[in-house]
Amino acid sequence: MSETRHQQIDRLLAIMARLRDPQDGCEWDRAQNFATIAPYTIEEAYEVADAIERNDLEALRDELGDLLLQVVFHARMAEEADHFAFADIAASISDKLEARHPHIFGDDASGDAQTERWEKLKAEERAAKGETSAVDGVALSLPALMRAEKLQKRAARVGFDWPDPSGAAEKVHEEMDELAEAGAESKLEEAGDLLFAAVNLVRLNGVAPEDALRAANAKFERRFRAMETLASSENKDFAKLSLDEQERYWQAVKASERGEPA
Repeated sequence: MSETRHQQIDRLLAIMARLRDPQDGCEWDRAQNFATIAPYTIEEAYEVADAIERNDLEALRDELGDLLLQVVFHARMAEEADHFAFADIAASISDKLEARHPHIFGDDASGDAQTERWEKLKAEERAAKGETSAVDGVALSLPALMRAEKLQKRAARVGFDWPDPSGAAEKVHEEMDELAEAGAESKLEEAGDLLFAAVNLVRLNGVAPEDALRAANAKFERRFRAMETLASSENKDFAKLSLDEQERYWQAVKASERGEPA
């Protein structure tokens, strides 16, 4: 790393320290704590993902900066409380990366497959933290869809999984029936069971559920906007159309995407 890059990191750390200064700092920055900053950290991570999905590299640079600020903010608050500092964070991840890649940074000549070696090292790390369950350490703050997939993958590592997608498909149908029959007091639980089962089915078909739903969201938004545009071109207020008329526009948009006549 060049001296200039070192200087920019030092500059950022100094700015954060000044913002948190008890006498001369920013009132808002001084008032924050780990819990109040955590939602911003999550939000910035999603904005990084959004910039990547839009293939906007200029935005990606800016969003990565915003995400780095979150790390620096947490590090500064921890340093003020004598827990750890930014350098300790960098040292921790460096140590972890070297430990997880002994075939690159060490003399591991075991011949194990890289994926198997990675899982073994991760298991050793969890054991060192005192984690005993296969599902320990799956962050509660993850989006529910992503967390469901991770929990299922953890369970699958110890053999608790459907042998093929057919069992998961049957489970989805079972949960659909249970939701349809559920009373008001159990709707939430049964709806959750249905979504969890759907995640299982998608996962076993080799698709990341989060990616699948993001793609479905984008497709629905694209088609819905196209319906509104089409109705407007015919001088119609889409919101005032009957459901049958709206469905006609929906089918027209789908046909247009396939290159078929409406």
